[in-house]
Amino acid sequence: MAHKYNRVLLKLSGEALMGNKTYGFDENLLAEYAAQVLEIQALGVQVGIVIGGGNIFRGLSGVKAGFERVTGDYMGMLATVINGLALQTYIRNAGGKARILTAIEMLPVADRYSKTLTADLLTQGYAVIFTFGTGNPFFTTDTAAALRGVEMNAEVMLKGTRVDGVYTADPEKDKNAVKFDEITFEEAYKRGLKIMDMTALTMCRENNLPVIVFNMNKKGNLLRVIQGEKVGTLVKD
Repeated sequence: MAHKYNRVLLKLSGEALMGNKTYGFDENLLAEYAAQVLEIQALGVQVGIVIGGGNIFRGLSGVKAGFERVTGDYMGMLATVINGLALQTYIRNAGGKARILTAIEMLPVADRYSKTLTADLLTQGYAVIFTFGTGNPFFTTDTAAALRGVEMNAEVMLKGTRVDGVYTADPEKDKNAVKFDEITFEEAYKRGLKIMDMTALTMCRENNLPVIVFNMNKKGNLLRVIQGEKVGTLVKD
């Protein structure tokens, strides 16, 4: 089966993992995500995955609850490790190969991230799940995804969300919001669109890493993106 991309960075939202729950993750959705990853692995596509932690804890919410920002961010980064372990389990249970790597030393939970280890695992057909963000407070998991995507020489960052692309406004709040099929980084800056934070967007732009924002919760969408179908919104220079 023909496919457009051979190496991708898939960014998954922690919130999207909740499904219809208010906290934690929806096991059926985890199984569905794992199945979609297996579909593209079966084509020989090499995939790195960064997953958020907002379904368990958000650093900025922690600040509002009285936590100091750095502490809150570390708590949020730990949440991404929990999600990574869950996704690794579901991919393995479905017959795929997956390994999580952490941005800081965290044995025996997982091996520490390195570019060399990542390259070896990708070549061996593992889905490599990058956790604990960049390892630093004040950086989002979107920035971690941009960083890991650039480091692994991904051809594209696939930002899987609950929404089917980038809109002029939040489609969940504004029924008149219009979807973009394609938009430049420059226009996204000017319009102040909340695709991802500015640090992540700048990193993608400066390193020529295009971004496709699409609805990961629609079955088969990941495969369609990999095959080059016009799904979601393409953000590029």
